[in-house]
Amino acid sequence: MRPNRLIVLLFASLLLTVPLFSQAFTVEQVMSGPFTNDLAASSKANTAAWVMNIRGASNVWVASAPEFDAHQVTRYQGDDGQPIASLRLTPDGRTAVYARGTELNREGHTANPQSLTTPPKQQVWAIDVAGSAPRLLGEMGCEQEGCENIQISPDGRYAVWEAKHQLWIAPVSGSNGQATQLTDIQGHVADPQWSPDGEHIMFVVDRESHSLVAIADFNSSELATAFSNSTPSASGNKTLSPLLAAVHYVQPSTERDLHPRWSPDGRQIVFIRSAGVENKLPIIPLRPQPWSLWIGDASTYTANQIWKSGSTLRDSLPRFAGRSLFFADDRIVFVSEQTNRNHLYAIPKAGGHATELTPGDFDVEDVSLTPDRQSILFSSNQDDVDRRHIWKVSVAGSAQQSSITRGETIEWSPVSTGDGRTVLCLGSSATSTAMPYRITASDREMLAKKSIPPDFPADQLVVPQQVILHSSDGIEVHGQLFVPRRQSARGPALIFSHGGPVRQMMLGFHYMGYYHNAYAENQYLASLGYTVLSVNYRLGIMYGYDFAHPANASWRGASEYSDILAAAKYLQALPTVDPQRIGLWGGSYGGYLTAMGLARNSDIFKAGVDFHGVHDWSVRLARFQIGIAQPSDEKEAEKLAWDSSPDSSVGHWQSPVLLIHGDDDRNVAFNQSTDLIQRLKEQGVHYEEIVFPDEIHEMLLWRNWVRAYSATAEFFNRNLR
Repeated sequence: MRPNRLIVLLFASLLLTVPLFSQAFTVEQVMSGPFTNDLAASSKANTAAWVMNIRGASNVWVASAPEFDAHQVTRYQGDDGQPIASLRLTPDGRTAVYARGTELNREGHTANPQSLTTPPKQQVWAIDVAGSAPRLLGEMGCEQEGCENIQISPDGRYAVWEAKHQLWIAPVSGSNGQATQLTDIQGHVADPQWSPDGEHIMFVVDRESHSLVAIADFNSSELATAFSNSTPSASGNKTLSPLLAAVHYVQPSTERDLHPRWSPDGRQIVFIRSAGVENKLPIIPLRPQPWSLWIGDASTYTANQIWKSGSTLRDSLPRFAGRSLFFADDRIVFVSEQTNRNHLYAIPKAGGHATELTPGDFDVEDVSLTPDRQSILFSSNQDDVDRRHIWKVSVAGSAQQSSITRGETIEWSPVSTGDGRTVLCLGSSATSTAMPYRITASDREMLAKKSIPPDFPADQLVVPQQVILHSSDGIEVHGQLFVPRRQSARGPALIFSHGGPVRQMMLGFHYMGYYHNAYAENQYLASLGYTVLSVNYRLGIMYGYDFAHPANASWRGASEYSDILAAAKYLQALPTVDPQRIGLWGGSYGGYLTAMGLARNSDIFKAGVDFHGVHDWSVRLARFQIGIAQPSDEKEAEKLAWDSSPDSSVGHWQSPVLLIHGDDDRNVAFNQSTDLIQRLKEQGVHYEEIVFPDEIHEMLLWRNWVRAYSATAEFFNRNLR
């Protein structure tokens, strides 16, 4: 019996329009590449250390001159959900100190993604790099993301850190096994800084409406004998006379003093001062945040202003000003966005003219000072807008910055060894994951090569293409296009939106673990036949202050959503994309934009996967009241925030969605998803959900990422293929 001619023609047509792809690799394989972060160098020895995560197991690694042969120091095994942070080396490079575990949530619990009956604790540990077992120094349990901050004394004997809003101290030797509370001060104590001679400790005291810089003097005789007796008290700490003899506040005021740093001789300090809290201001308008630099005397505790910002929006205090503030001999190095770009400046400590060290149409990100304090190493996107490379510039500003790395690779987190002869960094590329590198005269040399799993599919990954498009209001938007191999006919496509939104996706594996994973997932989706466009929408970094702070964006009007629509329009015009099979996915802020696409334009976006997204800005307004108490336009702001939220448009939502959320999320409340699901049920929208009990925002278990990403691909296969 001859087949029906119409059926044959229809089947032939399908073959021409639906690409047939065989899976090149698995999610597990593309997620197996190491992720490296927290690169640290000893101040006097030629030793560097870093944290490497392989399939969920995080460990400390070390390498030393001259060969820089890498070796693993700690031996934590398995996918246990216990991250390592704030890695530090003693000045002699012989001991590594680090925090292990997660910060506390509002109920005072660390994350417990394995749902253990006895939850893990966040603790401070030390280990000798030559080989030993880790020794416990004490409990940490700080209370916000990225709050881990361990500081080692100049002689390498003691470690100080923040816990329970106070400072704690322990000997690096771990001789008594118990940390001792160092301060007991009103307010939240943070940002400890040892004086160069080790006789003083400086810190910030946050008292909500204002904050103060304090200098405390060690009781030298007590500190010398404090940990000689290994018998702890019943409370867990020994009964001691106060280790601090006195606490002094530097030029106290009603303002907010931040990020204090010592001069090399310990006689002076520099800190940032910005405005204290003001009542009854409106929060809807974007407001400048002027700031100034102050020099303080470490013996008289007086201070004077040496530099003051302007009063425009671009003159506002940069988000990451504390990362780039240094006292370099007789000059102060700082960052400002006054020219629309995040650039380095240097000013004499006595005040005067501030010299721009890095002029140009690019942004500076990671910054470190060389051991001689004469030069600055930094990462930027100069001459390569969607990547990062390492540069060097003189503090004196007498010469132009020089490029240390270049090409189609990505580098960040530069550090110099103790003798200043070797520069190391972290780096990646389109097909290689985040790894440590030593920078040579002509190239970069990967350390710890043997840690790369043999089945990591580097040769099967695609190289994303740079895309530049324009939103409906003329804003230029960059993206990365992942084009499936061997695709010739129309197929499905996806838009990926990063979180933050203070982020930038690049043309390779990312320097943050969350987006390192997301890049791997985009590669996996491309291997399945999806054209993926990753969009660096407005509000992100590395395209200038104006791009990162647009009017009417976020809860003030969601203007960034027009960038997602521009990306959809771009995909619709591609000859290899079926305009009727476009979906979108993203996490956190990217989850918000995914929900916005489905709620406002189910006619364009036929399916979406929303990882822990924000769905109602109006219940989060308190997060945006920086420097303002009892805003005068709170009701108007609440309505504007609601109108800028996916929940307000859920009546137009028709496309299916997969919602993924951990119920111990400390960044986006879990009820953002529970609330949305109730609305979707009332609307009759098809939804699916994956809930990870006891997981946090940046999911801690590698296997949970694998499960979530596998489910993402499977969901799109069912709804778009």
